Amino acid sequence: MLNITPQAAIDELKSEFAFFDDWTDRYQYIIDMGKALPAFPADKQDDAHKFYGCQSQVWFDAEWQNNRLMLQGTSDAAIVKGLIALLFRVYGQQTADEILATTPGFLDDMGLKTHLSANRATGLMGMIQKIQTLAAESKKTP
Repeated sequence: MLNITPQAAIDELKSEFAFFDDWTDRYQYIIDMGKALPAFPADKQDDAHKFYGCQSQVWFDAEWQNNRLMLQGTSDAAIVKGLIALLFRVYGQQTADEILATTPGFLDDMGLKTHLSANRATGLMGMIQKIQTLAAESKKTP
C-alpha cells in the first residue's frame, strides 16, 4: 500500500461515505472494511495486546518501522473491527508528527460519532488516544 497523508485518507473516506444514501449502508461499508483487514495473529490475542476501553474485545499491536507506525488489530465485533480498519487507514503508516497533527474531528465531519452508541464512540476515541500516545512516546525516545 502506498503511504498517503492522513488528510488524503480522511478525504477518501469522506468521499466513500458520501456515496451511500443512509447509515445502514455506511455501517455495512464499515463492516466490509473490517473484513478486509489482514488476519491478526492468534498468538497476539492475549492480555498483553488487549485494548481496554471498548465494550467489545479488541486486540491491538503497533511497531515503528522506518519512523512510521505499523498497526495491526482485530475485534470480536464486526462493526468495531471496521472502525479499527477506518482508524488504520488514517493513522497507520504515518510518522509521529503526522499522527499528532491529525485530530479526531474528522469523525464528527463524517457524522460517525453521532451515529455510534455512546460506548462505541468512547471506545473509538480511546483507540485514537492510544495511537496518539504511541506517537507522543516515540518522540521522547532518542
